[in-house]
Amino acid sequence: MSNNSEKAAYQEAVEARAQALAAQIETLKAKAKVAKADAKVKYQEQLDTLETKQTELNVKLESIKGSAGNAWEEIKTGVESAWSELQVAFDKAKSEIDKA
Repeated sequence: MSNNSEKAAYQEAVEARAQALAAQIETLKAKAKVAKADAKVKYQEQLDTLETKQTELNVKLESIKGSAGNAWEEIKTGVESAWSELQVAFDKAKSEIDKA
């Protein structure tokens, strides 16, 4: 597999995972909206963290698009780190919101 096709396949896979998680985040937002007032503040903080992590991941994905040659391999590490942070934030928020 060529470097460009490997990059494209990786990018496509991460974008698909990010879109699936974005849909799940929207579901959490809907649940948080119907929560009691005191819980809404707590949930909103977690949703804000999620959105920040989601933005960081999207920035790193854009970096891959603009990278040339083997540079994307270095960016891949940052993407994986951002993905892990987003997943942890999502799991925490989902756990808290599902308890409501």
